[in-house]
Amino acid sequence: MTDKQLLHLVFGGELVDLHGVEFRDLDKLDLVGIYPNYASAHAAWKGKAQATVDNAHMRYFIVHLHRLLDPDHPSKS
Repeated sequence: MTDKQLLHLVFGGELVDLHGVEFRDLDKLDLVGIYPNYASAHAAWKGKAQATVDNAHMRYFIVHLHRLLDPDHPSKS
């Protein structure tokens, strides 16, 4: 039996302010992908974050889609 899919979205963009989460231009968001588990999402996030380290306003995020799709189901990621 395989592990349950725990979908994660990785995306990022340039922030207006370093202390907030408002994006400068929504049309330029980088939708990296949807991953079947946290480990693969984290690897994608880390690669993008390291590739954009020279731009202090660029931030990437991991969204736990499985928690949004089934909020009543307890899960470990």
